[in-house]
Amino acid sequence: MSKSYCAGVDGPNLIKNTVHRFAVPDEFVYWTTDYSKYAPPTYTAPHINGQPWADAEIGCGDVQPKWNQLDGSVNRVSFNGIYKIENGYPLNPIGRTGLRGRGLLGRWGPNHAADPIVTRWKRDADGNIIRNSNTNKNLIQMVAIQRHDNKMWAIPGGMVDPGEKVSATLRREFVEEALDGFDNKKMIEEFFAHGVEIYRGYVDDFRNTDNAWIETVAYNFHDADGMQVGKLTLSAGDDAANVKWLDIDKSIELHANHVNIIKEVIQLLNAHW
Repeated sequence: MSKSYCAGVDGPNLIKNTVHRFAVPDEFVYWTTDYSKYAPPTYTAPHINGQPWADAEIGCGDVQPKWNQLDGSVNRVSFNGIYKIENGYPLNPIGRTGLRGRGLLGRWGPNHAADPIVTRWKRDADGNIIRNSNTNKNLIQMVAIQRHDNKMWAIPGGMVDPGEKVSATLRREFVEEALDGFDNKKMIEEFFAHGVEIYRGYVDDFRNTDNAWIETVAYNFHDADGMQVGKLTLSAGDDAANVKWLDIDKSIELHANHVNIIKEVIQLLNAHW
Protein backbone atom coordinates (compact mmCIF):
# COMPACT_ATOMS: atom_id res chain seq x y z
CA MET A 1 0.00 0.00 0.00
CA SER A 2 1.33 3.42 -0.92
CA LYS A 3 1.21 6.36 1.46
CA SER A 4 -2.19 7.26 2.94
CA TYR A 5 -3.69 10.71 2.59
CA CYS A 6 -5.86 12.43 5.17
CA ALA A 7 -9.24 13.96 4.43
CA GLY A 8 -8.93 16.98 2.17
CA VAL A 9 -5.41 16.17 0.98
CA ASP A 10 -4.90 14.77 -2.52
CA GLY A 11 -2.14 12.32 -3.26
CA PRO A 12 -0.52 11.18 -6.53
CA ASN A 13 -2.48 7.91 -6.57
CA LEU A 14 -5.88 9.47 -5.81
CA ILE A 15 -7.78 9.70 -9.08
CA LYS A 16 -10.47 12.37 -9.03
CA ASN A 17 -12.43 11.66 -12.19
CA THR A 18 -12.00 8.32 -13.92
CA VAL A 19 -10.54 5.39 -12.01
CA HIS A 20 -8.71 2.85 -14.13
CA ARG A 21 -8.16 -0.44 -12.35
CA PHE A 22 -4.91 -2.28 -12.90
CA ALA A 23 -5.61 -5.28 -15.13
CA VAL A 24 -5.48 -8.54 -13.19
CA PRO A 25 -5.47 -11.76 -15.27
CA ASP A 26 -7.46 -14.59 -13.70
CA GLU A 27 -4.33 -16.56 -12.91
CA PHE A 28 -3.01 -13.68 -10.76
CA VAL A 29 -6.10 -12.93 -8.69
CA TYR A 30 -5.06 -14.92 -5.62
CA TRP A 31 -2.57 -13.31 -3.24
CA THR A 32 -0.70 -16.61 -2.98
CA THR A 33 0.37 -16.21 -6.62
CA ASP A 34 3.35 -13.91 -7.06
CA TYR A 35 2.61 -10.91 -9.29
CA SER A 36 5.66 -8.65 -9.14
CA LYS A 37 4.28 -6.28 -11.78
CA TYR A 38 1.14 -5.57 -9.76
CA ALA A 39 0.91 -1.78 -9.28
CA PRO A 40 -2.72 -0.71 -8.84
CA PRO A 41 -3.74 2.90 -8.20
CA THR A 42 -5.03 3.97 -4.79
CA TYR A 43 -8.41 5.65 -4.68
CA THR A 44 -11.02 6.63 -2.12
CA ALA A 45 -13.91 8.72 -3.41
CA PRO A 46 -13.65 12.30 -2.09
CA HIS A 47 -17.27 12.38 -0.89
CA ILE A 48 -16.53 9.59 1.61
CA ASN A 49 -14.07 11.59 3.70
CA GLY A 50 -15.67 12.96 6.86
CA GLN A 51 -18.92 11.02 6.51
CA PRO A 52 -20.29 9.68 9.84
CA TRP A 53 -20.77 6.22 8.31
CA ALA A 54 -17.19 6.02 6.97
CA ASP A 55 -13.77 5.27 8.43
CA ALA A 56 -11.01 7.84 8.48
CA GLU A 57 -7.84 7.32 6.47
CA ILE A 58 -5.43 4.93 8.13
CA GLY A 59 -2.34 6.73 9.36
CA CYS A 60 -4.14 10.00 10.00
CA GLY A 61 -3.77 10.91 13.66
CA ASP A 62 -4.31 7.92 15.92
CA VAL A 63 -6.61 6.04 13.54
CA GLN A 64 -5.93 2.32 13.84
CA PRO A 65 -8.91 -0.02 13.33
CA LYS A 66 -9.07 -3.26 15.29
CA TRP A 67 -9.05 -5.88 12.58
CA ASN A 68 -10.91 -9.21 12.61
CA GLN A 69 -13.00 -8.28 15.63
CA LEU A 70 -15.79 -6.02 16.86
CA ASP A 71 -14.21 -2.56 16.86
CA GLY A 72 -16.48 -0.61 19.19
CA SER A 73 -19.82 -0.84 17.36
CA VAL A 74 -18.22 -1.50 13.95
CA ASN A 75 -18.10 -5.14 12.92
CA ARG A 76 -14.76 -5.88 11.26
CA VAL A 77 -15.17 -9.67 11.33
CA SER A 78 -15.31 -11.35 7.92
CA PHE A 79 -17.59 -14.27 7.07
CA ASN A 80 -14.63 -15.61 5.09
CA GLY A 81 -12.51 -16.05 8.21
CA ILE A 82 -9.38 -14.21 9.29
CA TYR A 83 -8.16 -11.79 6.63
CA LYS A 84 -4.54 -10.72 6.40
CA ILE A 85 -3.14 -7.29 7.22
CA GLU A 86 -0.33 -5.94 5.04
CA ASN A 87 1.47 -2.70 5.87
CA GLY A 88 -1.42 -1.77 8.14
CA TYR A 89 -4.16 -2.42 5.58
CA PRO A 90 -6.61 -5.33 5.32
CA LEU A 91 -6.35 -7.56 2.25
CA ASN A 92 -9.42 -8.63 0.31
CA PRO A 93 -9.83 -12.35 1.18
CA ILE A 94 -10.74 -13.27 -2.38
CA GLY A 95 -7.73 -11.64 -4.01
CA ARG A 96 -6.50 -8.74 -6.13
CA THR A 97 -9.05 -6.31 -7.60
CA GLY A 98 -6.80 -3.85 -9.43
CA LEU A 99 -7.54 -1.01 -7.01
CA ARG A 100 -6.28 -0.08 -3.55
CA GLY A 101 -7.94 2.19 -1.02
CA ARG A 102 -11.65 2.13 -0.21
CA GLY A 103 -12.99 3.19 -3.60
CA LEU A 104 -16.67 3.93 -3.06
CA LEU A 105 -16.95 2.04 0.21
CA GLY A 106 -17.03 3.56 3.68
CA ARG A 107 -15.19 0.94 5.73
CA TRP A 108 -11.77 -0.59 5.50
CA GLY A 109 -12.08 -4.36 5.35
CA PRO A 110 -15.56 -5.91 5.31
CA ASN A 111 -18.51 -3.60 4.67
CA HIS A 112 -21.47 -5.54 6.04
CA ALA A 113 -24.80 -5.47 4.23
CA ALA A 114 -28.16 -7.21 4.59
CA ASP A 115 -30.36 -8.32 1.69
CA PRO A 116 -34.08 -9.10 2.13
CA ILE A 117 -35.36 -11.33 -0.69
CA VAL A 118 -39.13 -10.87 -0.63
CA THR A 119 -40.98 -13.33 -2.82
CA ARG A 120 -44.48 -14.41 -3.80
CA TRP A 121 -46.00 -16.89 -6.23
CA LYS A 122 -47.02 -15.45 -9.60
CA ARG A 123 -50.79 -15.57 -10.02
CA ASP A 124 -53.29 -15.11 -12.82
CA ALA A 125 -56.19 -12.62 -12.82
CA ASP A 126 -58.30 -15.08 -10.79
CA GLY A 127 -55.64 -15.47 -8.10
CA ASN A 128 -54.49 -18.94 -9.13
CA ILE A 129 -50.79 -19.76 -8.92
CA ILE A 130 -49.22 -20.04 -12.38
CA ARG A 131 -47.07 -23.08 -13.11
CA ASN A 132 -44.50 -23.55 -15.82
CA SER A 133 -45.83 -25.96 -18.45
CA ASN A 134 -42.51 -27.80 -18.78
CA THR A 135 -41.37 -28.20 -15.17
CA ASN A 136 -44.84 -28.02 -13.59
CA LYS A 137 -43.30 -25.88 -10.87
CA ASN A 138 -44.71 -22.63 -9.52
CA LEU A 139 -43.52 -19.39 -11.06
CA ILE A 140 -42.07 -17.01 -8.50
CA GLN A 141 -41.60 -13.25 -8.30
CA MET A 142 -39.33 -11.15 -6.12
CA VAL A 143 -39.28 -7.50 -5.15
CA ALA A 144 -36.42 -5.96 -7.10
CA ILE A 145 -35.11 -2.42 -7.21
CA GLN A 146 -33.28 -0.80 -10.08
CA ARG A 147 -30.02 0.74 -8.96
CA HIS A 148 -29.09 4.31 -9.85
CA ASP A 149 -25.40 3.56 -10.47
CA ASN A 150 -25.49 0.73 -13.01
CA LYS A 151 -29.24 0.57 -13.81
CA MET A 152 -29.30 -3.14 -13.01
CA TRP A 153 -32.06 -4.85 -11.04
CA ALA A 154 -31.06 -5.98 -7.58
CA ILE A 155 -32.19 -7.20 -4.17
CA PRO A 156 -33.29 -4.12 -2.15
CA GLY A 157 -30.59 -4.36 0.49
CA GLY A 158 -28.20 -1.99 2.19
CA MET A 159 -25.44 -1.50 4.72
CA VAL A 160 -25.79 -2.57 8.34
CA ASP A 161 -25.38 0.45 10.60
CA PRO A 162 -22.87 0.16 13.48
CA GLY A 163 -24.50 -1.67 16.36
CA GLU A 164 -27.61 -2.48 14.32
CA LYS A 165 -29.08 -5.97 14.27
CA VAL A 166 -29.30 -7.55 10.83
CA SER A 167 -33.03 -8.13 11.33
CA ALA A 168 -33.53 -4.38 11.74
CA THR A 169 -31.47 -3.63 8.62
CA LEU A 170 -33.54 -6.06 6.56
CA ARG A 171 -36.79 -4.33 7.52
CA ARG A 172 -35.42 -0.82 7.22
CA GLU A 173 -33.86 -1.27 3.81
CA PHE A 174 -36.93 -2.94 2.36
CA VAL A 175 -39.26 -0.17 3.54
CA GLU A 176 -36.88 2.59 2.43
CA GLU A 177 -36.19 1.18 -1.03
CA ALA A 178 -39.38 -0.65 -2.01
CA LEU A 179 -42.24 0.84 0.01
CA ASP A 180 -41.02 4.45 0.31
CA GLY A 181 -41.98 5.10 3.89
CA PHE A 182 -44.92 2.68 4.22
CA ASP A 183 -46.00 3.13 7.83
CA ASN A 184 -47.86 -0.09 8.76
CA LYS A 185 -45.13 -1.01 11.21
CA LYS A 186 -47.02 -3.91 12.78
CA MET A 187 -47.59 -5.72 9.48
CA ILE A 188 -43.96 -5.26 8.39
CA GLU A 189 -42.57 -6.50 11.71
CA GLU A 190 -44.80 -9.58 11.66
CA PHE A 191 -43.87 -10.40 8.06
CA PHE A 192 -40.13 -9.95 8.63
CA ALA A 193 -40.17 -12.05 11.78
CA HIS A 194 -40.20 -15.31 9.81
CA GLY A 195 -37.35 -15.19 7.33
CA VAL A 196 -34.99 -17.96 6.32
CA GLU A 197 -31.28 -17.26 6.03
CA ILE A 198 -30.05 -18.44 2.65
CA TYR A 199 -26.60 -16.86 2.27
CA ARG A 200 -23.85 -15.13 4.20
CA GLY A 201 -20.53 -14.24 2.68
CA TYR A 202 -18.62 -12.23 0.11
CA VAL A 203 -20.43 -10.22 -2.58
CA ASP A 204 -18.78 -9.98 -6.00
CA ASP A 205 -19.48 -6.24 -6.26
CA PHE A 206 -17.92 -3.72 -8.65
CA ARG A 207 -17.11 -1.47 -5.67
CA ASN A 208 -14.75 -3.97 -4.02
CA THR A 209 -11.08 -3.05 -3.73
CA ASP A 210 -7.94 -4.71 -2.39
CA ASN A 211 -8.63 -3.16 1.01
CA ALA A 212 -12.42 -2.85 1.23
CA TRP A 213 -15.15 -5.25 0.17
CA ILE A 214 -18.84 -6.05 0.66
CA GLU A 215 -20.19 -9.03 2.57
CA THR A 216 -23.85 -9.74 3.13
CA VAL A 217 -26.43 -11.79 4.98
CA ALA A 218 -29.43 -12.63 2.79
CA TYR A 219 -32.81 -13.80 4.07
CA ASN A 220 -35.85 -14.99 2.15
CA PHE A 221 -39.26 -13.72 3.22
CA HIS A 222 -41.91 -15.57 1.25
CA ASP A 223 -45.52 -14.37 1.12
CA ALA A 224 -47.08 -17.75 0.26
CA ASP A 225 -50.71 -16.57 -0.01
CA GLY A 226 -49.86 -13.11 -1.37
CA MET A 227 -51.97 -11.42 1.29
CA GLN A 228 -49.24 -9.51 3.17
CA VAL A 229 -46.43 -7.68 1.38
CA GLY A 230 -47.53 -9.44 -1.79
CA LYS A 231 -50.61 -7.24 -2.10
CA LEU A 232 -48.95 -3.91 -1.35
CA THR A 233 -48.28 -1.25 -3.96
CA LEU A 234 -44.54 -0.90 -4.37
CA SER A 235 -42.98 2.56 -4.43
CA ALA A 236 -39.28 3.26 -4.98
CA GLY A 237 -37.47 5.32 -2.35
CA ASP A 238 -34.67 7.79 -3.01
CA ASP A 239 -32.03 5.04 -3.07
CA ALA A 240 -33.71 3.24 -6.00
CA ALA A 241 -34.51 4.33 -9.55
CA ASN A 242 -37.44 1.92 -9.81
CA VAL A 243 -39.05 -1.03 -8.06
CA LYS A 244 -41.25 -3.91 -9.23
CA TRP A 245 -42.27 -7.52 -8.77
CA LEU A 246 -39.74 -9.24 -11.02
CA ASP A 247 -40.42 -12.61 -12.64
CA ILE A 248 -37.65 -15.03 -11.73
CA ASP A 249 -36.14 -17.66 -14.03
CA LYS A 250 -32.71 -18.58 -15.37
CA SER A 251 -32.79 -15.73 -17.93
CA ILE A 252 -32.61 -12.92 -15.36
CA GLU A 253 -29.60 -10.65 -15.02
CA LEU A 254 -29.02 -9.02 -11.64
CA HIS A 255 -26.45 -6.84 -9.90
CA ALA A 256 -23.27 -8.43 -8.50
CA ASN A 257 -23.73 -12.10 -7.53
CA HIS A 258 -27.42 -11.69 -6.70
CA VAL A 259 -28.41 -14.35 -9.25
CA ASN A 260 -26.45 -16.97 -7.27
CA ILE A 261 -28.20 -15.89 -4.09
CA ILE A 262 -31.61 -16.07 -5.78
CA LYS A 263 -30.86 -19.63 -6.92
CA GLU A 264 -30.77 -20.61 -3.24
CA VAL A 265 -34.32 -19.28 -2.86
CA ILE A 266 -35.46 -21.25 -5.91
CA GLN A 267 -34.13 -24.44 -4.35
CA LEU A 268 -35.60 -23.62 -0.96
CA LEU A 269 -39.11 -23.10 -2.37
CA ASN A 270 -38.82 -25.69 -5.15
CA ALA A 271 -39.87 -23.06 -7.67
CA HIS A 272 -39.42 -22.96 -11.43
CA TRP A 273 -36.01 -21.89 -12.70
